[in-house]
Amino acid sequence: MAASRDLFDSLSSRPARVWPDAFVHHGARVVLLVAIAILIQMLFPVSPVPELPALEKGMVAPADVLAEIGFPVRKAPTKLAAERAGAAAAVAPLFRYDSTAVDSMHARIRTFGGAVDSAATGTAAETRATLIALLTSYGLPATEPVVVLLSDRRARTQLQQSLERAVTAELPKGIMSSADDEDAPGAQLRIARRGIESVVAHDSVLSQSALYEAAATWLPQSAPEGMADLQRLALILFFEGSLRLDRNATADAREQAARTVPIIKEHVQRGQRIISAHTVVTENDVERVNAYASYLRESGAVRRGGESRLRQLGQFMLSTLLLSIFGLLLLFFRPAIYQNARHISLMAFLLALLLCTAAVIAGNRAPIELVPIAFPVLVVAMLWDGRMALTFGVITAALLGMLGPFMGLSARLLPLLGAAGAALSVRVVRRRSQGLAPGAFIGLAYALGTVAVGLMRSRELDDVMTSILWGLLNGTACSLIAMGFLPFFESYARITTDQTLLELADLNRPILKRLSVEASGTYAHSINVANLAEAAARAIDANAILVRVGAYYHDIGKIATPQYFIENQTRGRNPHEQMDPRHSASLVRQHVQDGLRLAQEARLPASIRAFIPEHHGTQLIGYFYEIAQKLNPDAPLDRAAFSYPGPRPQSRETAILMLADSVESATKALADPTPERIRDLVERITDAKIASGQFDEAPITLRDIRRIKEQLIATLTGIYHQRIDYPAAAVQTTLGES
Repeated sequence: MAASRDLFDSLSSRPARVWPDAFVHHGARVVLLVAIAILIQMLFPVSPVPELPALEKGMVAPADVLAEIGFPVRKAPTKLAAERAGAAAAVAPLFRYDSTAVDSMHARIRTFGGAVDSAATGTAAETRATLIALLTSYGLPATEPVVVLLSDRRARTQLQQSLERAVTAELPKGIMSSADDEDAPGAQLRIARRGIESVVAHDSVLSQSALYEAAATWLPQSAPEGMADLQRLALILFFEGSLRLDRNATADAREQAARTVPIIKEHVQRGQRIISAHTVVTENDVERVNAYASYLRESGAVRRGGESRLRQLGQFMLSTLLLSIFGLLLLFFRPAIYQNARHISLMAFLLALLLCTAAVIAGNRAPIELVPIAFPVLVVAMLWDGRMALTFGVITAALLGMLGPFMGLSARLLPLLGAAGAALSVRVVRRRSQGLAPGAFIGLAYALGTVAVGLMRSRELDDVMTSILWGLLNGTACSLIAMGFLPFFESYARITTDQTLLELADLNRPILKRLSVEASGTYAHSINVANLAEAAARAIDANAILVRVGAYYHDIGKIATPQYFIENQTRGRNPHEQMDPRHSASLVRQHVQDGLRLAQEARLPASIRAFIPEHHGTQLIGYFYEIAQKLNPDAPLDRAAFSYPGPRPQSRETAILMLADSVESATKALADPTPERIRDLVERITDAKIASGQFDEAPITLRDIRRIKEQLIATLTGIYHQRIDYPAAAVQTTLGES
């Protein structure tokens, strides 16, 4: 049995020639660490002024901060955008008077009147048909009352005269269309007429509805019923506003007004006090200090000899030390992860992605709650475990907390709480459909942290609620994105998560459905073995889900030739009785290769495929080996031809399955499965596996094996009852080969 060994012991026990390989192995990881530290230097340059304290609203300033040089305080982007929007909205829209609108409407009305007169020159039937076609072409209702009305020459004359008089009297006053009215909100309008521009109240300008109301007064008292409605429809159809919104000129004026808004909030003079000691820090104070630091960083105005380079060196050393803590943690306590280049590079990629995102957020002065620290922590937790994810999150939060934009209490505490919430929340996720559950945990962590900081800093309720909303948004987005990209990370890292295992445990998957139909005995055996193996795995804190799923698929190779395995044979029909034992052994061995082929076709992950060959290890197929010996006692036999190809179990999970598979098959052969006989059987099978060296390459201890045996005995005693007798040869075969 292989126990986990310290990497330094492993290296020191090897010949000297391996040291160059070890140097490259560790050197690559050191280079990756240094690259991350350099990335931090590039994304977050050190401020040239070391005295600037990390301040946030609500805290008490520890000391005076004086301006060594004058600098401008720029307005916050959100505030500047709001002021510019306000300045643009204050510009009244420009309308230009169009004197040609009256003539245009007259021309349209007269054209329509002439067409109606021409349509009414035939017989009554012809007039009716022609008017219907004309009204339809204009988009007017071709109802019977309208047709009758327009068939009357006197009514047509009244309609046309009222339309022309209304247009002549009302349109020169200046009337705008409803569309322009909707696009010109505001209390005032600018009217340009005959080269003179004037500002008028919006509600003093006539709209289309005013024209319709005024036009009704021009109808004679004797106008027939329905004339007013037809007049209104005609005005709507032929309307052309005499006041037209000049959209381009309005947009230009508003853009010009927005540009005139100053981006500088104030100018601080050299020697002026930026903030006073022992006073409560306000939002304005924070803006001043941040503006001072940004101005110095951007302009390079203050350089105290080599002090700036020393500060850069200090930041580089600190980031390297923090990263080294995590690296040493992996080296000493998670050597398998440390030695896997894919795992190390994936974590480095996640950290680099977070740092780049944090730099963008800090550069745009976005809320600190939007730093997506939960995303990489969730990925680490789902690929490995919450304990390592929590350590990764703490180190990452410490890295952010040492950088200039994140030195305040909120900026240090909230990412840490978000990371902790992400690391601890993965335990509740059992399938991908529960992807929002971590988001709720992360949001709760941000909310509690925000409330605590708000109480300490006496923050306004609006600020606290806004911070909580940002935290909820961050948690939800991080959990959804992490769940969405998890399959890609699993594929790259070659790790199978519990979520994937639960999906593979679906007994309706095609390969398992085939097994249940084409090899029903093997299918039933696999289900029984899965129950046994899962219970044994829980007894030693192994991965119970992995063992159960591995048990489902461990014998899928028997689908290819199910009739050659006893659990699928009907009584009295055993094809091996007519075969050479070497051929029979070859057929039994072949189900391992067939299983690997089917697993590859079904795209099963490597962790599941490993159960197919490893649950047999290199065991001897004893039944056929003994038959071959009896047939030719003096002939030498090649044990390799009667043994499984291996490898032996490489993990605790495959070792558990080897035992569970053997004892499940052997228990069926017991004539009277009493607790004593079950215990004796399990002891003999386990001793045989140990004696043949099947567990020598698995990280499993004798203590683990003892617990596994006790759990198997307890489970089998509770499950099995009196069975029919099986041939003694079957028992012997199970002991040697299963």
